[in-house]
Amino acid sequence: MKRKVVVTGFGALAPNGNTAESFWSATCEGKSGIERIESFDPKGFAVQVAGEVKGFDPAQFVPNRKALKMMGRNIRFGVAASRMAMEHSGLLETPPDPARFGVVMGSGIVPTDIEEVGQAILASLDEGGRFDLRRFGTTGQKTLFPLWLLKHLPNMVAAHVSIFHQAQGPNNTIVTACSASTQAIGEAMRILERGDADVMLAGGADSRIDPLSLVAYALLGALSTSGRAPDKVSRPFDRDRDGFVLGEGAGVLVLETEEHAKARGATIFAECVGYASSFDAFAATQPEPEGRGALQSMREALRDASLSPDDIDYISAHGTSTVLNDLAETVAVKKLFGPRAPKVPMSSIKSMIGHLIGAAGALEAVVSVLAIRDGILPPTINYETRDPACDLDYVPNEARKAKVRTVLSNSFGFGGQNASLVIREYAG
Repeated sequence: MKRKVVVTGFGALAPNGNTAESFWSATCEGKSGIERIESFDPKGFAVQVAGEVKGFDPAQFVPNRKALKMMGRNIRFGVAASRMAMEHSGLLETPPDPARFGVVMGSGIVPTDIEEVGQAILASLDEGGRFDLRRFGTTGQKTLFPLWLLKHLPNMVAAHVSIFHQAQGPNNTIVTACSASTQAIGEAMRILERGDADVMLAGGADSRIDPLSLVAYALLGALSTSGRAPDKVSRPFDRDRDGFVLGEGAGVLVLETEEHAKARGATIFAECVGYASSFDAFAATQPEPEGRGALQSMREALRDASLSPDDIDYISAHGTSTVLNDLAETVAVKKLFGPRAPKVPMSSIKSMIGHLIGAAGALEAVVSVLAIRDGILPPTINYETRDPACDLDYVPNEARKAKVRTVLSNSFGFGGQNASLVIREYAG
């Protein structure tokens, strides 16, 4: 028999808030964290804005300086969010059995320190100024940090989170682009349902606001080049949307079996009741235009939850602010909900924090839990001009009070990766 899976804690780091509560407050107020890039000088780049985490001190969470040196920025985010989630759940004081405690994290392309790599390349040039591969293997490598590789392996987020909390149970890393952390939460849910663990930390951490990533996404034509004020650039579902904005951060949920949570007297915030993933099998960068994969993911998540579309009160949309993705998601929602589609509110927090790629779904799951807790629907800001093809209720510009019992949270990624979660009010 499937065990019930409940949410007993959460932690978050976002461009508009360095804790789950400050992030949630700013999001409900429609405050954007998107600004001109500060981590490097973007002068000369086609895109100069991003959603950067500000004022974050990793030493507050990882006092061991040697450990910090081995952590890339995304890893530091993941460890910090996991600690906040553990503290919120009360598990720091009463840690679970290590053998029954696991971690699943979503991750994307790891950040690259292009200056460090550039120094190695410069040290590898021959007398004529040409790159010499043999020199790179001798002189060039000496300029790199000896443990450089460990900062860039995708599984190192989950590894460091597990080491930090002594989680010796199931451990996995999901690397499915923009759907990674939604799948991480779903796969952690499955582990608990099967009884393979009592407690799981699940979510995602990502940081790719670096020169190489900015150029790579710009070359794909995925980023907005509108030239608007930074806080006005990301505009999901708006007629004048022209691409997404890169963001960074982390979100982590503490998931437990209901039995374990009740036994320790934990506060239960919500229940994870449905999960599914699918694949478009259409194109490497474009969503299937009829929303076929997205529809399958949402429909199967509802089936897994033994619910119907009529049970959904709010959709935490993927809503990237790209022309094709927002349209495909709208089409899929219309097909799933039929005549009721215009009455189902859906909004995209990416309008305020940008697209966190491997961590996007995790923060959207945190928002789903908080929407249930507080009865508030966060807005889609910058919704100024209606797109005739995107004509649903996107909770434009201002948060809305509403009774939220059940949320459908969507993530749709590059390559056609789709994942959906159903999170419900806990009834005991």
